[in-house]
Amino acid sequence: MEFGKLETEDLNAVDFALPADNAATTRLLKTLTPGETTNFFIGCAKWGRKDWVGKIYPRGTKEADFLNHYGQHFNSIELNATFYRMPSAARTAEWAGKVNSNFKFSPKFPNQITHLRRLKNVEEPTDRFLKAVHGFGSTLGPLFLMPHPGVGPKDLERIDAFLEYLPKDVKIVVELRHPDWFSDATVSESLFKVLEKHGAGSVITDASGRRDCLHMRLTTPDAFIRFVGNDLHPTDYTRIDQWVTRIKTWKEAGIKNIYFFMHQNEEVHSPEAAKYLIQQLNKVCGLQIPEPQFVSAEDAVPEPKPVKVKKTISKKKA
Repeated sequence: MEFGKLETEDLNAVDFALPADNAATTRLLKTLTPGETTNFFIGCAKWGRKDWVGKIYPRGTKEADFLNHYGQHFNSIELNATFYRMPSAARTAEWAGKVNSNFKFSPKFPNQITHLRRLKNVEEPTDRFLKAVHGFGSTLGPLFLMPHPGVGPKDLERIDAFLEYLPKDVKIVVELRHPDWFSDATVSESLFKVLEKHGAGSVITDASGRRDCLHMRLTTPDAFIRFVGNDLHPTDYTRIDQWVTRIKTWKEAGIKNIYFFMHQNEEVHSPEAAKYLIQQLNKVCGLQIPEPQFVSAEDAVPEPKPVKVKKTISKKKA
């Protein structure tokens, strides 16, 4: 994943401290019932990784069987495949049939809706997409809306209108990348109020070179987190540790669902980082989330090394 990527030599200059919760997030958490069960959905962005054969997929696994094996390690996926190609209901039903009923797909809106047309005059493809994801049945998680990075605050009414068009019985989460959304607190709050009005979640993206997207603003009792690591650099582990501590606080407050999707600059490394996350959640939060099982011991999670962090270098490229 290229978004927010920095060169390795720049990482030690970044302040990776996890920001405090937004004040509105704190208020939202106080409305929940402490001790309520929190559902955890943890996964990666795709299952079609040939370089996972011999790592988490048995040696000799055919591509047609990748999803079956992926579902044995993770209970969710941030489904990027639907961004590049509109699926059919038959195809999504086929995918759903390869995982257990507790699995959740979070399909991304196709790029013809979000990037080519930028949410303008998209009723027809949106209707087709909504019909297609119906095939997921009970395995459908939040629909992931990522508008084009050029969609900025001047386009808030367009986002509002698009969310208004969507059915109210489908969960939606939204990730915005234009830096102007986060450079002014008033602008940010206008966006989050629109999301709250439509019951849409605000995606929190933790990327090294875009710390502004780490806004820590929840608009629903769910959290949808995209973590972009740096190929198992030592800071990946200290950043995950901070997330585990924050998630423990949210869990104790009674947050309903936590979706946490692991990315790396080179996605081949995502299973190791996801395994470390799960290990720490189980240890710190007293959970029993099944860990991904690696084919060979040499693919085990490396022992995290201590790292010193400095103040932030911010690269605000959309």
